Amino acid sequence: MTTSPLWLHFTRMSDTDVPVITRGSGPYVFDSNGKRYLDGLSGLFVSQVGHGRAELAEAAAKQARELAYFPLWSYAHPNAIELAERLATLAPGDLNRVFFTTSGSEAVESAWKLARSYFKLTGSPERFKVISRDIAYHGTTMGALSITGLPGIKHPFEPLVPGSVRVPNTNFYRAPLFGDSVEGFGEWAADEIERAILREGPESVAAVFLEPVQNSGGCFPPPPGYFQRVRAICDKYGVLLVSDEVICAFGRLGHYFGSQKYGYQPDIITFAKGVTSGYSPLGGMMVSDRLMEPFSKGDATFLHGVTFAGHPVSAAVALANLDVFEKEDLLGNVQRNEAGFRTTLEKLLDLPIVGDVRGDGYFYGIELVKDKVTKETFSDDEAERLLRGFLSPKLFEAGLYCRADDRGDPVIQLAPPLICTQEHFDEIEQILRSVLTEAWAHL
Repeated sequence: MTTSPLWLHFTRMSDTDVPVITRGSGPYVFDSNGKRYLDGLSGLFVSQVGHGRAELAEAAAKQARELAYFPLWSYAHPNAIELAERLATLAPGDLNRVFFTTSGSEAVESAWKLARSYFKLTGSPERFKVISRDIAYHGTTMGALSITGLPGIKHPFEPLVPGSVRVPNTNFYRAPLFGDSVEGFGEWAADEIERAILREGPESVAAVFLEPVQNSGGCFPPPPGYFQRVRAICDKYGVLLVSDEVICAFGRLGHYFGSQKYGYQPDIITFAKGVTSGYSPLGGMMVSDRLMEPFSKGDATFLHGVTFAGHPVSAAVALANLDVFEKEDLLGNVQRNEAGFRTTLEKLLDLPIVGDVRGDGYFYGIELVKDKVTKETFSDDEAERLLRGFLSPKLFEAGLYCRADDRGDPVIQLAPPLICTQEHFDEIEQILRSVLTEAWAHL
């Protein structure tokens, strides 16, 4: 169906005929022709509780009738207060302050602005730089895009905000110097953050931004001990640790926050997506008491905000969403089934085109290769033909919505709704097996 005059996001608008999704039910969505697809990416890492949940729609409608909108600029409303209290009880450690936004990009932007403002208030105005990882995606606003480690999506908008520094990511599959020592690789990767701090000058570095599992590049989990070492490095040099959990929070890894899964304490957690399961836009950041403290004195003010942050309807939906998490034990569902998801996807390692299966919880990447022994990847032209010319349309045609991506090496990414169980994993594996086998023959 043609979408003109709609301008799609991150889409080549020369592609005039695109699928139109009209409804969803549980872990499935349906197009305008009535065809059903397994939502293997939870929309965009968003639809934790699945589609068509009446209780979330009803919560939105009830709140819209009572109070459709009021800002959080010098005023408050009950849902924002209640949601902030609830999130503070779920977050690790002393992350007791919640600053709402409407998206993940805005949450990351807010975290950088808070870090810079905090250090100005506390006598270190020269601390403004941030460190993030190669290929990592942190958002599209100018600050968040600056923190992002993907040159291809940054170049059209340069010059960007100065002060963002890159370090290696935790892609162990592409770390040949370390042999089988994932722990040694993790130590090296963490120490690269320290080396970057020292190169830039510790007095100039405000924060390190890291995802628990790095999304872009194809789901890089942290090596054992990595985050504990990073935490120690940040403490050594007085640098803030920001856990960007726009994807990894709210059950994606079987915990409310990804930092809980890996046992580290951030100074800030950014979130969005799964907090409402996509039924209404909402994002934000969880902030430690220490960072809030200088803003609670005199006329000090965090001079930042957005119109729809903490929107009453979105906050009501988030509260209803968290009710579903508790009532249906969705965290437990992920924890009980994550091993089965991994085992099912690892069956695909017998295919000549599958080089690596990696991830955690309900969040996985499958890296595709030309040669399993040498780990030879595809050229840019080959990746274009493979991913956009073949895999993306073929997987969708076969009834699986997922992501075939080449930000980094070619991968297929999967992040199904948290309600999924073995029957859905089997469906994913069977479709992938069929299409990947055809792709290898096609190559």
